[in-house]
Amino acid sequence: MAETEKNHLGQEVGASVVGWHPPACPDDRVLTGRLCTVERVDVRRHARALYDAHGLDREGRLWTYLPHGPFADFADYRAWLAHAQRSTDPWFYAIVDRATGQATGTAAYLRISPEAGSIEVGALVFSPRLQRRPAATEAMILMMAHAFALGYRRYEWKCDALNESSRAAAMRLGFRYEGTFRKAAVVKGRNRDTAWFAVTDDEWPALSDIFARWLDPANFDDTGGQRTALSALTQAWRARRVGS
Repeated sequence: MAETEKNHLGQEVGASVVGWHPPACPDDRVLTGRLCTVERVDVRRHARALYDAHGLDREGRLWTYLPHGPFADFADYRAWLAHAQRSTDPWFYAIVDRATGQATGTAAYLRISPEAGSIEVGALVFSPRLQRRPAATEAMILMMAHAFALGYRRYEWKCDALNESSRAAAMRLGFRYEGTFRKAAVVKGRNRDTAWFAVTDDEWPALSDIFARWLDPANFDDTGGQRTALSALTQAWRARRVGS
C-alpha cells in the first residue's frame, strides 16, 4: 500500500507529492543500447524492413491481440506506418538491430498523461527476428528507463487478458499485476478483458540494478544464451517486496 497521511479533519489521505513536476512528453531522441536502438518510426527508413520481418510470421500470430493488422500487402502496411509516424499518442518507435541496422519490431508509448505522471508501453509487434532475443528485452528496458528519466511516476503495461505471452512478459520485466477490467473494449469485433500491470518510480532503482545485472555481457554465453534468467531475478525481487 502507498503511504498515507492524515489531513486536518483526521481523514486518511494520500501522501504529499513534494518536488515533482509533470514530465515532458517523449521526443525524437534515440534510445541506444548495446544490442539495439529504439528510434522514432520513419516510413522511409523502416517500412520495408519491418514488413519483411513481420512477413516471417507466416500464420499471422503477431496480430491476434492487436487492433491493427494483419496487412494485405506492403502498400497497406506502409500506409498504416505513415499514420503511426504522424501520431503523437501513441508515440511509435522502431526497434533496430545494431548488428544489421535493420528494424525488426515496433513499440509505442501511449496513454501519455504528464499531468498524472503516467505513461503506458504497448502496441508491441516483435517480428520472428526479434522474438525471444536479448535485444527485445533490452528495447523494453530502454523504454522503461527513459520514461522514468523523464520523470514519470507510473509505467503501465496493459494487454488482452487472454494474451498469455504478453502477461508473462510483463511479469518477467518486473511489472506488478493490478487486476483485470472486464469488457474493457471491443477489438476486431470481439470482447476484450484488459489485464493491467505497472511499475512505479519507487520500484525503478531496484529494477534498474536487476536489468544492469542481466544485460551484462558476462551473463550471456558464446551462443547468446542467458546464464541467469531475468524472470528469476525479478521474481525473487518481487517476492522480497511482498514479504517485507
